[in-house]
Amino acid sequence: MKFAYEDLSPEQFETLIVLLCQKLLGISVQGFAKGPDGGRDAKFVGTAELHPSKAAPWVGTTIIQAKHTNGYNRSFSEADFFSLTAANSVLGKELPRVKKLRDGKLLDHYMLFSNRRLAGNAENDISSYISGQCGLPASSIYLCGVEQLELWLKNFDTVAKLANLDPIDSPLIVSPDDLAEVVQALARSSADVAAAIDAPPTPRMSFEDKNTLNNMTADYAKALRKRYLKETSQIRAFLAAPENADILKFYEAVVEEFQLKIVAKRQDYQTFDNVMEHLLDLLFARDPILRQLSHKRLTRAVLFYMYWNCDIGEEADATTH
Repeated sequence: MKFAYEDLSPEQFETLIVLLCQKLLGISVQGFAKGPDGGRDAKFVGTAELHPSKAAPWVGTTIIQAKHTNGYNRSFSEADFFSLTAANSVLGKELPRVKKLRDGKLLDHYMLFSNRRLAGNAENDISSYISGQCGLPASSIYLCGVEQLELWLKNFDTVAKLANLDPIDSPLIVSPDDLAEVVQALARSSADVAAAIDAPPTPRMSFEDKNTLNNMTADYAKALRKRYLKETSQIRAFLAAPENADILKFYEAVVEEFQLKIVAKRQDYQTFDNVMEHLLDLLFARDPILRQLSHKRLTRAVLFYMYWNCDIGEEADATTH
């Protein structure tokens, strides 16, 4: 069973990692706390119960970091997370702190968890880099990506329950009031909500053709369709209801804002995956309603509906479904 880690907040992801590490290391794992340098670490001091094995457990001080991303199908090897030249990458910002702890004899082992994919070659490269930068033996470094995280949660099934994780395939059950709240929150997140333009609906081109035209990758499109296609009819029916005419105007204003900004700001080399994730990051950062766990999935569903309905993104004039 898979989980929608991207729909968690960073704090919720940290809670999940603490609960998991209490199984791997020991119940005395201390939760994530903000340090004087602004970083957030969890800590375990003692002899680990299970990691890396019962026969040869880690002994000493283990520092744990959890790095959450809102994006789908992201990886450890992407430049925003790990780069030999980019000091502002996730690891570029964290490793000076890790090195300081190591130099001060406050760290014997290091664990890094993220809801990103971790390929074997990337694991070797990144572990070697951390080892060289921080003076840690490779055997004292543990990187955990989403694949291994899934395995751990299968082995320790109570962890997901304690962290209140929901499977990605759980049905989306919302009231009209919930949907109205999210759509209005989307409108509030726009810089300037103009009056909606009453335009006739555009004939929808096929999803596959639209993805090709917009440079959306096949894996990303498949994930969106699997997770949110069943919500499109619910959203369409809600927006079409006469009693929701005011909400439809909010929706149309947001669509206009998004589409114009996409046309103006998108760079030729960007995939539409990047466009969608950038919009989501902005929305979650700007509006506390959208950051709530119950609303994050719905926000993604509404944004997918915009794309599926040909309200945002490029379209072929004469191509219909």
